[in-house]
Amino acid sequence: MSAKRIAITGAGAICGAGSNCSAIWETVRAGRIAAAPIAQFDSSHCPVPLAAEVADFNPRALVEDRKIHKLLRRTDFFGLYAAGQAITEAGLVASRESLDAAARDDFSDRTGVYVGSCGSGYQNQYDFLPLLTAADGDAAAFGRLLAEQVNPMWLLRSLPNNVLCHIGIRYTFKGPNACITNHAISGALALIEAAEAVINDEADRAVAVGHDAPIEPQTIAYFHALGLLGATVPRSFDRARNGTMFGEGAGALVCEREGSARARDANIIGYYLGGGCSSEAKGLLAIREDGDGPARAIEAALKAAGLSPSEVGMIVAHGNGSRSSDASEAAAILRVFGHKPPPVTAFKWCIGHTLAAAGTIETALALECLARGEVPGIATLREIDPAFAELPASASVQKPRSDVALVIARGFAAANAALIVRCAAGG
Repeated sequence: MSAKRIAITGAGAICGAGSNCSAIWETVRAGRIAAAPIAQFDSSHCPVPLAAEVADFNPRALVEDRKIHKLLRRTDFFGLYAAGQAITEAGLVASRESLDAAARDDFSDRTGVYVGSCGSGYQNQYDFLPLLTAADGDAAAFGRLLAEQVNPMWLLRSLPNNVLCHIGIRYTFKGPNACITNHAISGALALIEAAEAVINDEADRAVAVGHDAPIEPQTIAYFHALGLLGATVPRSFDRARNGTMFGEGAGALVCEREGSARARDANIIGYYLGGGCSSEAKGLLAIREDGDGPARAIEAALKAAGLSPSEVGMIVAHGNGSRSSDASEAAAILRVFGHKPPPVTAFKWCIGHTLAAAGTIETALALECLARGEVPGIATLREIDPAFAELPASASVQKPRSDVALVIARGFAAANAALIVRCAAGG
């Protein structure tokens, strides 16, 4: 089966810039920055007190079933909410309910779920901190007091696959499923795996989700100690860039066999064309200056899509605003696309680095860009770094050269993912 016939029939997203794909795109398009002083905890002593938080966090508004609230973390609420948006837009439940009993069962059995989640959750440890203080180093006392002072739901709440499980339970989707925890490329890999499951006839359709909520004290402290967080909002590809900023949220997309989508008269918003991933195998933090890792991921995605570089109309770069990552990513783009790449944009200056959620949120935004025929500018970009002056990134709105977008995601251990989507108007 051709990957070009994998339809995308639903998308959902939530982050600091808005609670759906359209609202987030409008925020980005207007050049508004979603960053503000951190409100989740006292950040007065935080080395970087700025982040793109989801405002007015309301668990009941995100997940109606209060019975499972005690089992969920903040990141899980985001994932389930975005997934619900995508599933509703795709009309999966309504389509299934229109079938007879046997066909409904087959529909559920042939619907998969793939979720990219955070690889770390330091907040899961915080329930133990008061007890450790009270025990004063006495392991026996710690053991005696454990059940009294630590929430008995701690284990269930800390599982990385909660979103995966509860999507399946709520919607009775019984097809292939996987939870991917590969740092900041988790969401992108979830979408690639979901599409590949359909391509390989493991499922007729699959829901792909990426979610994360890294705005908490330890994650901020560690990223700051590594020199990865900037003092201000990210200035992707700018000469004066000095680091990234955290964001939180989730993105979700439904991909399915085109024939299945058309048979149930689903609204097709785009197509998944291909994906690729790579690693540079140099270490947890090392990045090759020549951009070999992301270049190979891009080349693999193009090969899977059966496209030449000239057919790509726009690029959504990882663009996290750090010195080495932006420079090597620019090198990769110029290596693959030559001296005249298509318009390049990035979204982390607005929504922050959402880590595991980045790949899905930014793919959903890429489809919005193509549908609207505009590539939003990088509002914080003042002067492109002369080291890669040929990179066509701009603070101004640009026009895509075609109806195809490339989305790039990068993570620790020089892990890279790239995927290519086409707007539905392209057929």
